[in-house]
Amino acid sequence: MLRLRTAVLCAFSFLSLTVGADVKTQNCSQVRDAYIAKGFTVTNVPYQEISGEHLRICSQEKTCCSAEMEDGFSQQSKTDFENMLDGISDDLRATFVSRHRRFDEFFLELLDNTERSLNEMFVRTYGKPYMQNVEVFQNLFAELKRYYKGGNVNLEEMLNDFWTRLLERMFKLLNSQYLITEEYLECINKYMDQLKPFGDVPKKLKSQVTRAFIAARTFVQGLTVGREVANRVSKVSMSPACQRALTKMFYCPYCQGVMSAKPCRNYCLNVMKGCLANQADLDPEWNYYIGKLMLRVSTDDAHCTP
Repeated sequence: MLRLRTAVLCAFSFLSLTVGADVKTQNCSQVRDAYIAKGFTVTNVPYQEISGEHLRICSQEKTCCSAEMEDGFSQQSKTDFENMLDGISDDLRATFVSRHRRFDEFFLELLDNTERSLNEMFVRTYGKPYMQNVEVFQNLFAELKRYYKGGNVNLEEMLNDFWTRLLERMFKLLNSQYLITEEYLECINKYMDQLKPFGDVPKKLKSQVTRAFIAARTFVQGLTVGREVANRVSKVSMSPACQRALTKMFYCPYCQGVMSAKPCRNYCLNVMKGCLANQADLDPEWNYYIGKLMLRVSTDDAHCTP
């Protein structure tokens, strides 16, 4: 990621340089025009070349830059770099936001459709008895959504509780002629694993639901983390050395009247790598993260049926 970003930044820096004279001029008029084009005032721009001994960053030979101009170029270099970096990161952030939204909409719609289909089927099959106990199923889907959205839900305990509540409701319905006490229901629940009133359905469903929802929540949280990381690393804390290097590369040629001068590729890459030194440490981890995320996508796609 870092290599690609530095290369793109270099390409952007070439495009950002103002086209002007390729030969140093004596009267600094073209420097003045380029300086004005950048939005600066012309108050401190020399009309003729002067000694550059007052400069701290650019060459101290004959120059068209005053100390105030050099300071302005230094601040402009910082702004240009931050804008270019933010612009490159925008695409990455937008990708994560878009993927997150699409997957979130798809998964929640799938969950809603499942709940609606089951509800319609149970209403047709069981009618009033089901309608009187529909909140058991509504609570199940509400808890599944809460888990998917990052809620503090223990999937296994929640599913066990669902089957327990369902057994209690069904037992009461099938034995409505008797008075069923809470102690009796607790006794039934205690031996639920041995009695297996629903056969192997709870075990199979627990395995399938747990696997699907853990994968979905992990994936959508991974997209959120990617977006946040991309946003944070785009905010570079620029060191004085970086700002000096950027000023030399971007704007010191102005002072010599060669506004169209472009830094060679290796020079530009070295400057960008120096400015992004802190981000370089993230490169292996970021590539590992992207690899894992892509593996999750390809694994999910492989298990999808058309």
